[in-house]
Amino acid sequence: MSIGHTLLGLLESGPRHGYDLKRTFDEKFGHDRPLHYGQVYATMSRLLKNGLVEVDGVESDGGPERKRYAITDAGITDVGAWLSQPEKPEPYLQSTLYAKVVLALLTGRSASGLLDAQRSEHLRLMRVLTDRKRKGDLADQLICDYALFHLEADLRWLELTGARLDQLAEVIAP
Repeated sequence: MSIGHTLLGLLESGPRHGYDLKRTFDEKFGHDRPLHYGQVYATMSRLLKNGLVEVDGVESDGGPERKRYAITDAGITDVGAWLSQPEKPEPYLQSTLYAKVVLALLTGRSASGLLDAQRSEHLRLMRVLTDRKRKGDLADQLICDYALFHLEADLRWLELTGARLDQLAEVIAP
């Protein structure tokens, strides 16, 4: 996820302080990976330097100074271009899991056991996500669906690979 573009998009609704940006980001996108304050301020500094945001005001309210950021016209154009650009599908052709299967076969370890353990871990995570989805709001349901669909694809791959282990062993370690 592009944190800079996401923060720019949040600023389109109006100027905000870094604290407000972090809170809103965490509410909307950061359930599993909240932003650190340092990330917010480093990103805002970079966006400011690049002319995508400007300081709209500085307040102190008896405490430390807080900058309020506003998106610039260049920022609006930039986030619009980012939103209209399709994400590159990730084909996962350099899968760590595939490498482990091959290495298990090459070293005489149980590739089948590795696949079984991975299947168990996938199913465990799917149960956690299904429970979270059941209890969550629409946004949480959608992000859980996204993850569940990917895990289902992984499970299909695990089954297919398990069925082809003998063939793979012949190909990689003749």
